[in-house]
Amino acid sequence: MTNENALTRPVPHAHSHPHGDDHGHDHAKPHAHSHAEDACCGGGSHGSAIPLAPDTADVPKGALLFRIPTMDCAVEESEIRRALEPIAGVKALRFRLGERTMAITTEDGALPEALAAIRKAGFKPEPLNAAGAQGAAAPAQIAGMNAGLVRLVAALVLAIVAESISFMALEGKGFMALEMVLALGAIGLAGLDTYKKGFAALVRGRLNINALMAVAVTGAFIIGQWPEAAMVMALYAIAELIEARAVDRARNAIQSLLALAPEQAEVKQPDGSWQTVMANAVALDAVARIRPGERVPLDGIVTEGTSAIDQAPVTGESIPVDKTVGDPVFAGTINQTAALEFRVTAVASNTTLARIIHAVEEAQGSRAPTQRFVDKFAAIYTPTVFVLALAVAVLTPLFMDWTWMQAIYKALVLLVIACPCALVISTPVTVVSALASAARRGILIKGGTYLEEARKLKAIALDKTGTITAGKPKLVASSLLDASANEAAVFAVAASIAGRSDHPVSKAIAEGLKGQRDEVGDFTALPGRGVRATLAGQAYVLGNHRLIEERGLCSPALEATLKGHEEAGRTVTLLASDTAVLALFAVADTIKESSQAAIAELRALGVVPVMLTGDNTATARTIGAHAGIDDVRGNLLPEEKLDAIKAMQQRYGAAAMTGDGINDAPALAQADIGFAMGGAGTDTAMEAADVVIMNDDLRRIPETIRLSRRAHSVLWQNITLALGIKAVFFVLAVFGSATMWMAVFADMGASLLVVANGLRLMRTEK
Repeated sequence: MTNENALTRPVPHAHSHPHGDDHGHDHAKPHAHSHAEDACCGGGSHGSAIPLAPDTADVPKGALLFRIPTMDCAVEESEIRRALEPIAGVKALRFRLGERTMAITTEDGALPEALAAIRKAGFKPEPLNAAGAQGAAAPAQIAGMNAGLVRLVAALVLAIVAESISFMALEGKGFMALEMVLALGAIGLAGLDTYKKGFAALVRGRLNINALMAVAVTGAFIIGQWPEAAMVMALYAIAELIEARAVDRARNAIQSLLALAPEQAEVKQPDGSWQTVMANAVALDAVARIRPGERVPLDGIVTEGTSAIDQAPVTGESIPVDKTVGDPVFAGTINQTAALEFRVTAVASNTTLARIIHAVEEAQGSRAPTQRFVDKFAAIYTPTVFVLALAVAVLTPLFMDWTWMQAIYKALVLLVIACPCALVISTPVTVVSALASAARRGILIKGGTYLEEARKLKAIALDKTGTITAGKPKLVASSLLDASANEAAVFAVAASIAGRSDHPVSKAIAEGLKGQRDEVGDFTALPGRGVRATLAGQAYVLGNHRLIEERGLCSPALEATLKGHEEAGRTVTLLASDTAVLALFAVADTIKESSQAAIAELRALGVVPVMLTGDNTATARTIGAHAGIDDVRGNLLPEEKLDAIKAMQQRYGAAAMTGDGINDAPALAQADIGFAMGGAGTDTAMEAADVVIMNDDLRRIPETIRLSRRAHSVLWQNITLALGIKAVFFVLAVFGSATMWMAVFADMGASLLVVANGLRLMRTEK
């Protein structure tokens, strides 16, 4: 299959896989998530990055779209789902955390009740009817964000003044009253949203960060620690705002690709004139034009012109690709050398670039194994620390020489430490950063599970045609067999005859033989044998071994030569006159330039390469030897490839499969991870695979394994960092002199550290 067909098809979305993954957010009925999800995410209350225009293309029919500004992560989504659980009229929910949108389908009359439940949970749903509505609201969102930042700065100033009065030990009822009023003002400015959401969580018996902070700050205020209560709330609010920005950067990293596709396109009108129109208004089969230096606005097929296109944003290829009539172009790529006209093959919402972004967004919604582990751990951690805090408040005055005030204060510090925000947030940020980094390199990973599992691979099966090889015949050898003939003249005859044929082997010969083409007469196809034609009154045949034998022109020497080429896996074509064989042309499917390097990299990573192909064993072994693969298995049917994968899993452990055809689909689905070649791959292969290599470069596979190992390392660095800081401040809180605002600094500092560490994965590997 040609690249034209493959790359203009929809990129498959996350799919069901034998090895399991929690894909997507579309559920027929809201359901309860793990209690761990309650542990984090209060940051949305304090503002968020400017959201992108929501994608309404895949909103279910009959659903209404709402934007929820304070929905920052899966925890906030979980809160909303729980709020809607008691409402029988809610039929379906779909969330897009990157856009902070919710699509809800309800029975008649149930929507007001559902929206009221969401508001009661502390969220403010804003109706959206179309993508354009969001863009129109952007100025108001910017103004709201700026106002929120001013409010938090004012809260911090009031808290600092209150702390200063306390620090200077200014006595008198007037100073005490001023201190209390300033603290109340700071808490009101910074913590009103936190209190609303915290109270809603406590009413439902949930211990999320808002509930913990509300209890801690209220307790500190009641025992007379007014300045500290104010400082804790102000620092928490500001730290959450910073954290929300950092998380947005990771979550929306792939969305930055959307800016690569220009909003306008120059389109040919019925009268032949050219007019600039909005790209999202261009219809299928319209003819568009791009000049040198411009970005391609839509996917299409070149109809006029020749140029070089920089395809790095879509396929990750570093070298521009030459394009001519009949070649595909993709939205977001850059035209470099000459003007091109192309026929539009996909509307703006369905371009290859848009589908890549959508697929990665779907992958971001899935939960990686480490994330599921962290959620389960946090579900135990938070209530455990909460119980310890109660024990410190109640028991230490009875068994230790602490006053009740000291005990309550230390318990309140423990409540702040009880928030596992840094721990819970570390995994999704890391996974999303890695997914975005991979997408920028032309590697489409369909979920966090496959990102994490790639590091465990011990063996990888590789299809031959289109995977290790280019999948396109190429002239690899030519020789003159009649010593009395002129080589240039003979090769010109062969090129002229081959140029008239549509057969792939003939095309390869014509492309490989450069030179002048002469007029061909009496051109006749000889089915299963070759072609016959005349040039300058002389009759010739260009055909296979069988045709030459039938004409009685074979000799022992020629037979030996043909046998050598055939054993090397080459297809041999012979040019002959009525009396002699004049020349030999050997065509073969050649190894991609990247294949040998990729195999060497896999070996260096400790992964055993195995070739599985339906081609004959002799050809497969020749290709395998050139590529550096020792274990080569040929003449395999699809079910035999499937059995080979099962055998590899038993022998080596985790095994991957790489292919591009329908016959590879069963093996791709059986493998622990399936890699599909996106450039030449079929729909079936790309749907069955877990990772799609958009530019067919095998070196992307070892790159995926290295990225998986880096991501795993960063995940556990973040978990260790988060738990380590918690442990240190837990000890300081109980046996030392840790204060509440120090605990907030430590908690939010740890969150920012793990987010920053996770963002390192967005750096593109050299």
